Amino acid sequence: MNFVELITKLFGNKAQKDMRAIQPVVEQIKAQYEVIDRLSNDELRAHSWALMDKLQAAVADKKRRIAELKASIENTPIEQREKIYNEVDKLEKEIKEEYEKVLNEILPEAYAIVKSTARRFAQNETVEVTATEMDKDLAADPRFDFVEIEGEKAIYHNHWMAGGNEITWDMVHYDVQLFGGVVLHQGKIAEMATGEGKTLVATLPVYLNALTHEGVHVVTVNDYLAKRDSEWNGPIYMFLGLTVDCIDKHRPNSDERRKAYACDITFGTNNEFGFDYLRDNMATSPLDLVQRGHNYAIVDEVDSVLIDDARTPLIISGPVPRGEDQMFDEYKDRVASLVRQQTTLTTKLLAEAKAKMDSADEKEKEAGELALFRSFKGMPKSKALIKYLSEPGVKVRMQKTEEFYLQENEKNMHIATDELYFVIDEKNKSIELTDKGIDALTGTTDDPNFFVLPDVGSEMAEVEQSAVSHQLSAEEAQQKKDDILTNYSIKSERVHTVHQLLKAYTLFEKDVDYIIDGGEVKIVDEQTGRVMEGRRWSDGLHQAVEAKENVKVEGATQTFATITLQNYFRMYNKLAGMTGTAETEAGEFWNIYKLDVVVIPTNKPIARNDMNDRIYRTKREKYNAVIDEVVAMVEQGRPVLVGTTSVEISELLSRMLNLRKIKHNVLNAKLHQQEAQIVAEAGRPGVVTIATNMAGRGTDIKLTPEVKEAGGLAIIGTERHESRRVDRQLRGRAGRQGDPGSSVFYVSLEDDLMRMFGSERIASVMDRMGFQEGEMIEHSMISSSIERAQKKVEENNFGIRKRLIEYDDVMNQQRNLIYGKRRHALMGERIGVDITNMIYEIAENIVADAKSAGDYEGLKVDALQTFAIELPYDEEEFSRGRRQELSDKLAEAALDSLKRRMDKLMQVADPTIQQVYETKGQMYENILIPITDGKKVYNIAVNLKAAAETHSKEVVKEFEKRMLLFVIDDEWKEHLRQLDDLKQSVQNASYEQKDPLLIYKLESFNIFKGMLDNLNRRAIAILLRGQIHTQEPDRVQQAQQQRRMDYSRYRTQKDAVQQAAQASGAAAAAGRDTRENTRPEPIRVDKKPRPNDPCPCGSGKKYKQCHGKLNAGI
Repeated sequence: MNFVELITKLFGNKAQKDMRAIQPVVEQIKAQYEVIDRLSNDELRAHSWALMDKLQAAVADKKRRIAELKASIENTPIEQREKIYNEVDKLEKEIKEEYEKVLNEILPEAYAIVKSTARRFAQNETVEVTATEMDKDLAADPRFDFVEIEGEKAIYHNHWMAGGNEITWDMVHYDVQLFGGVVLHQGKIAEMATGEGKTLVATLPVYLNALTHEGVHVVTVNDYLAKRDSEWNGPIYMFLGLTVDCIDKHRPNSDERRKAYACDITFGTNNEFGFDYLRDNMATSPLDLVQRGHNYAIVDEVDSVLIDDARTPLIISGPVPRGEDQMFDEYKDRVASLVRQQTTLTTKLLAEAKAKMDSADEKEKEAGELALFRSFKGMPKSKALIKYLSEPGVKVRMQKTEEFYLQENEKNMHIATDELYFVIDEKNKSIELTDKGIDALTGTTDDPNFFVLPDVGSEMAEVEQSAVSHQLSAEEAQQKKDDILTNYSIKSERVHTVHQLLKAYTLFEKDVDYIIDGGEVKIVDEQTGRVMEGRRWSDGLHQAVEAKENVKVEGATQTFATITLQNYFRMYNKLAGMTGTAETEAGEFWNIYKLDVVVIPTNKPIARNDMNDRIYRTKREKYNAVIDEVVAMVEQGRPVLVGTTSVEISELLSRMLNLRKIKHNVLNAKLHQQEAQIVAEAGRPGVVTIATNMAGRGTDIKLTPEVKEAGGLAIIGTERHESRRVDRQLRGRAGRQGDPGSSVFYVSLEDDLMRMFGSERIASVMDRMGFQEGEMIEHSMISSSIERAQKKVEENNFGIRKRLIEYDDVMNQQRNLIYGKRRHALMGERIGVDITNMIYEIAENIVADAKSAGDYEGLKVDALQTFAIELPYDEEEFSRGRRQELSDKLAEAALDSLKRRMDKLMQVADPTIQQVYETKGQMYENILIPITDGKKVYNIAVNLKAAAETHSKEVVKEFEKRMLLFVIDDEWKEHLRQLDDLKQSVQNASYEQKDPLLIYKLESFNIFKGMLDNLNRRAIAILLRGQIHTQEPDRVQQAQQQRRMDYSRYRTQKDAVQQAAQASGAAAAAGRDTRENTRPEPIRVDKKPRPNDPCPCGSGKKYKQCHGKLNAGI
């Protein structure tokens, strides 16, 4: 027994400690359940409402104080308002803390209420209660088929439509699910095995946290799950007085979607939640906003969302001028030719290696080993090379050669690589051109440095020197500098294009990394095997693959709004998650999200037999052994699930099974529409299913009694995935709820994972033990060695993810600041404070610059250009004065000027507005007020009644709001374009032995600082020059009614709503989910009462005179 095992035995492991900590809470829930389950149905619901009242009573005083503070703002001088806003922020924070305190107190009662409700629905076909207004509204709504009104009673049925299928509620929480519910409320990740009912577990914390009416978001990985789960669990929540909806049922930017967010519980996909946040921060009117605060979210399949998808930004983009002008088609033939030359060269090197490595001459052997190493550096994915490296002793010898050239910081590496055209680093997916490759690409072009980046620093220094020595005039020097930068920009794009094309041709394989569907390149998710609709690789890689495959190369776009899922979900006040496999990524969850992973024990012991890995030398031997194992399992009457890592392997195994005349189903990225039907049959005797890793995510294979007798489902993995949790997902398909089963992985030394990370020691063991072709090695030590290799890859991937996310973290700080300013401008809140701060910031900057240079005249010009005022002090006072005093005095003068300007604007506007309101107030709701800054006329839409009642204060407020929004959006859009360019250009810094991320952070800070200064100056310059020309009342124009923002010209990276529209009904959509396989039902049209029928709410009125009015828009 080692030290770690001894400590674990004495004190227990983390999972045991977690369970011990939660056990007292679970006991309290069970005790409360005994009391609450004896209540009548009406008493149960009354208890639920009492909990809501208790929560609101706890924060009533603070909410009342916030309302008083907000009401006092209009009558408070601007310079004193910030103090009020700070107090409001403090009170809002205290309200959240108070809510959390009370929620923890009432948790046992709330969970007992949910469990008792679930029990009543499971054991009774109907549940009768005294009808409330909400019950009547539900009964009158044709979307809900589970409640009807009879007199003063509401009858809830225990069966309803969910996801296109009729379901009957038959679930009641068992103890381990109570554990999971407590963990989720605490803002942690609950890891629960397949079949343990994660969807039911979520009902507990969702109900509890929804009692505050602050909003709970339940996040799923696809739109079908979001809709299905909202319909499945919705009646339980509604019975207890909570409102429920799903955003994926409604169009973006619609009233229906806003109402969905206003519900107590809102279901939706991760992408749509993120895109709605971005759309809200592009809104030009409060009417366009749909989301409210980010209170509490539970993320289903949390590892998929917060690990796999976290690194991919959500982007809303639009076309850019000349976006079609790209170089991929221009240079793809040159790159394809270069790749062919490299392939020919590495093939010759491999043949040379084979001939020389068996020589008796030591020098010949060394030359052969060098040739082999060169072949590996040139084409590491060559099948002939991979096969040769699997032969006894070959890989070990190549590794010794590699170690020699890696020593002393790769001092001699050039000797090995100079013969190649380019060098591939398969682990990091990078490619570096050699001088030989550059010469081959350059070909017959006039410029020998056509594909070489110039040394900008040296060339600029030469120009500066020439200017100092008067060899060049100032104008000539500037022209030279412009030419140098232009040349660098062109060559930088050219080099970037070539590198991306090289990656596309050598590192990305069709039917493995992507498929071609309908003339489009579609990415295959490496974790799940699913096609990621609408997803595109960044930095031009996707365009490079499109050029390689001769499909249309999409034009470049400009980013208008972007955020990574990681940074979106970090905005929530409390975040929790559920999955079957999170423990292996626990460190990453904690480092990035501060989320603890708690492993929840299974309800029944797992009976699955997880066998050691079976390792072969070559893939051919491995696949033959897999087929033999499949045949043996079928003969035993057991169903078999064969897991693969790519479409290509699935199709290869299918052909091999066809040769053996074994009937089977294939499920891969090309055939994912058939998933529900295939998985529904996968648990029957003798059924063979070949599936890519998508089968390991969200599937629930149910076994027949005969299969359980025969030994259960047999899982056969054909390759170890680079992520342990994907392998665990595959294993988890067997052993559901105590079912029997087995799992085994077949591995070869030619597999990608083994080649890159894990096969050195295993290869040497097999060499020493003299294993022959077809023989396998199976031992727990070998399986552990493979897991260590996976850990290496996971650490490497985490490093990559973390680095990519660091880029977004830089922008995230900038985004938060800009979006905060934008929200203040949009809502009109704190806008006076923001404008005051902008004036002070400008004053500080221009005074600091002038003071440093001793430039009083320059300061006078700046004050006139920006503030349109004369300086409030003379040159002598400027020379003697302190910087802070000077800037404060200038800012105060600018604020006085702004106040006078706005007062004048109101005086000019008010007579006309009053006259228009008296004569046309019944006709016009909004009018246009033309305001000019001397350069441009801005037509400001103003509510006529509000403008008249406030004596034109509303005009000033709308002018300030519109101008700030206009300038912020214009500057932010340009800033994002500059960051896109910067992110691409800094990658070239690696060629100069510099860290691209460090340069990006420094440069982006300088760009952002300049953007903020420009934003402030533009906005204040417009406001300080704003004036209205007097207008005759009869010439005042009516403003059109505010329309919702049109997002049709913008493109989202992954539009789940569009996918749903393409699906042929709910039954077809069900093909994207198989966690609960139910019999597909015909699509049902909701029965809607006729206008003259009695209203279903029981009011006694006709439908058209009651709820027919309310539902007219549904």
